[in-house]
Amino acid sequence: MFTRFRRNRMHAVLRDMLCETHLRVDDFIYPLFVRSGKNIKKEVTSLPGVFQMSIDEILQECKELQELGIRSIILFGIPDVKDSVGSEALCEHSIVAQTIRAIKKAYPDMLIVSDLCFCEYTDHGHCGVIDPKTQSVENDITLENLAVQAVIHAKAGVDMIAPSGMMDGMITAIRDGLDAEGFVNLPIMSYSTKFASSYYGPFRDVAESAPSFGDRRTYQMNPANRKEALRESVEDEMQGADILMVKPALAYLDIVRDIKESTLLPLAVYNVSGEYAMLKAAAKAGVIDYEGVMMETLLGMKRAGADIIITYHAKEAAKILNG
Repeated sequence: MFTRFRRNRMHAVLRDMLCETHLRVDDFIYPLFVRSGKNIKKEVTSLPGVFQMSIDEILQECKELQELGIRSIILFGIPDVKDSVGSEALCEHSIVAQTIRAIKKAYPDMLIVSDLCFCEYTDHGHCGVIDPKTQSVENDITLENLAVQAVIHAKAGVDMIAPSGMMDGMITAIRDGLDAEGFVNLPIMSYSTKFASSYYGPFRDVAESAPSFGDRRTYQMNPANRKEALRESVEDEMQGADILMVKPALAYLDIVRDIKESTLLPLAVYNVSGEYAMLKAAAKAGVIDYEGVMMETLLGMKRAGADIIITYHAKEAAKILNG
């Protein structure tokens, strides 16, 4: 005697009925990169199909996204001028604040998430203020700046804050700053478990955020550490994060499952630039069924426990899901 599992696979309708994991267009958040100017839409060589855009082009992109049913974006800013503390990010007229206001005026129903960090804004490319003695990020001063940046985005009309710098105590600092200004209902989606990964290369090209010295291993996580990864997300939950995140996704699906089984909070993953670029390169080389592998990859993230997927594949996947 043996079990005939194939009985439930013989009819397409029955297969659909018994499908355990479902991808939806509403699962996706699409990353957008904004810089000053007009009529700018510059494709990044290492990240085909992804662009640096001016605000007017961002608005056109939002129109296309809404037509596809994609209702959420995450914004990254590329400033014209960088300095040691990322002053552009601390200005109420920052490029991200301007973009938030413009999108909210044109598309008030779009859910806007703002990435909260300083790597794009500093001339050294690190995620906060550098301590000259240690040449590492000064944690507590950076916390103060993150709170200021969060309030600026909140006043511009952002719908969710997503701090990505992996500073200790960042959720407490941001939550206190937002609450003090009356933004008690503004959610925080923390990059709670973010690894010092080699998968970020193409992102650093489009965001112009590569470190000018050293690396980010003193604040981003060791890819070898599973228990510490769980502790990081549990700590952010205790500090008041509303949504947790694992970044990158593909090489860390075990971590996604660990966190999902340890919390009742919603969980996001970031399907990062290197993961996306590898599929694009394999498609160009003709060695994979690109659409099939893309959808299987996203499904794997959802099956592992992700409620939200931040992905550069969002538009392509939405077209397939929309039929």
